[in-house]
Amino acid sequence: MAPDAGGPEAEVPFWRAKALAQMNPAEWESLCDGCGRCCLVKLEDEDSGDIAYTDVVCRLFEAHSCHCSDYPNRQEQVTDCVRLTPEAVAELSWLPPTCAYRLLDEGKDLPWWHPLVSGSAETVHEAGISVRGKVAGGEQMFGLFELVDHVVSWPLRWPKGSRGSGLAGRRARGAAAPRKPRAGA
Repeated sequence: MAPDAGGPEAEVPFWRAKALAQMNPAEWESLCDGCGRCCLVKLEDEDSGDIAYTDVVCRLFEAHSCHCSDYPNRQEQVTDCVRLTPEAVAELSWLPPTCAYRLLDEGKDLPWWHPLVSGSAETVHEAGISVRGKVAGGEQMFGLFELVDHVVSWPLRWPKGSRGSGLAGRRARGAAAPRKPRAGA
């Protein structure tokens, strides 16, 4: 039976039955839909604290698969890579609005395209949620001041049709902290 199928014997999916802090490591990791939005380089205005997303990804990000090339060691290699925890999720204002961790923390359910709901890792790409095909390149290709030319707004939006119950006729993972540009850097 599908995880969200109705009926008297339907098992309640773990993400509906448990708070984020109650999840085991495997459940926690499975919440990551593999979109890559959190791996986009973000800039933080030092004065206002405002966050701007860019279309530039972390140097460890693999653009086609939308996965980290060294996930177990990412924090040793990328000093501003943030380890998501239930506490961090509650405090990070820059998590994308489509992020499963953020959605569940806000008391919302997982959308139709999330792999735990759809049963396929491809639906996150089919729904236009992932960064696949939308990135300018890795951070190693750009200087700090060039990043300003790559500020984009799409990571803060839900793509058209992604909020609904799914596409007609179809079946219904660390994050980089914002960087603070400094004058003369």
